[in-house]
Amino acid sequence: MPTMRCNGARLYYEDRGEGRPVVFLHGAWAGLRYFDAQLGALADEYRTVALDFRGHGRSEVTADGYTLPQYARDVEAFCEALALEDVVLVGWSLGALVTWEYVERFGTDRLAGLVDVDMEAAPGFDDGEGATYDPERLLAIHEAIQRDHLAFVERAFGDLFATPPSEDVRRRLFDEESRCPPLVKSAIVLDATLRDYRETLRGVDVPMLVCAGADETWRTVASVERVAALVPDSRFELFAGSGHCLTVEEPERFTAVLRAFAATL
Repeated sequence: MPTMRCNGARLYYEDRGEGRPVVFLHGAWAGLRYFDAQLGALADEYRTVALDFRGHGRSEVTADGYTLPQYARDVEAFCEALALEDVVLVGWSLGALVTWEYVERFGTDRLAGLVDVDMEAAPGFDDGEGATYDPERLLAIHEAIQRDHLAFVERAFGDLFATPPSEDVRRRLFDEESRCPPLVKSAIVLDATLRDYRETLRGVDVPMLVCAGADETWRTVASVERVAALVPDSRFELFAGSGHCLTVEEPERFTAVLRAFAATL
C-alpha cells in the first residue's frame, strides 16, 4: 500500500500512467475510491495521481491538522515529493476548496489548470440565494455526526445521487465514508463552512473547468456556476444525470470532459 509522510502525516496515494499529472482531491469524509474510473481510464494518456487526505480513507488519523490550510500544505508537500509539475488539479466538493486554498497559499506556478467538481465558492455565506450551510444546518450536521456518524452517512447517501447507486457501489463508497472518524468529520466540515474563496477565484490565472450535477440537493447549480463567473478563464459543464457524485454517476462523460479540458492546456 503506497504511502508518503507529508507534514507528519502518513498519506495513502495511488499513482498510475505517464505524462502530464492529473491530481485528484476527494470530498469531505470520502476517499480516492470516488475517482476509480478516472484513475484507470486517463492513465493511457496522463499520469493519474490521487491521495487520501489525513484522517480520510487509508491515510493516518493524526491528532490535529483538520483544516483546509493544512490540507493545502499536505498537497504541496506531496507534489514536491513526487516532483509533480504542470499539474491539472481536480477537486471534488471539499477537494475543490482545498485547490483554492492551495492557490491562495502557493500560487499557480505548479499548475496547468484547475477543475471544480460540484462546489461553491463560499459554503457558509449568503451569495444571493442563501448559504448552503447556515448555522442551523451546520449544527444539525455536527450533532448527527457526533451521535452516530455511520447512521448519518447512510442517510446522506440518499442526497448524494440522482438515482440510487448499485449495492456494490454503495457498499464500496460507504466503506470509504466510514473510515473517517466522527471527530474528523465534524472538524473539517466546520472549517470548510467558514471559508470564502470568492476573492481568490477572481485572481486565478490558469484555466478552470467547473462541473455541476443537475440533481444536486445540498447546494444549487447556480451557486456552483457562479464559480465559473468569478474565474477569468473558465468553462462550465452541467451533468444532467448526476447529483453530487459526478465522477461515479456519469464516469464516462466526466472522464471525457476532463480529458478534453486537459488537452487544451
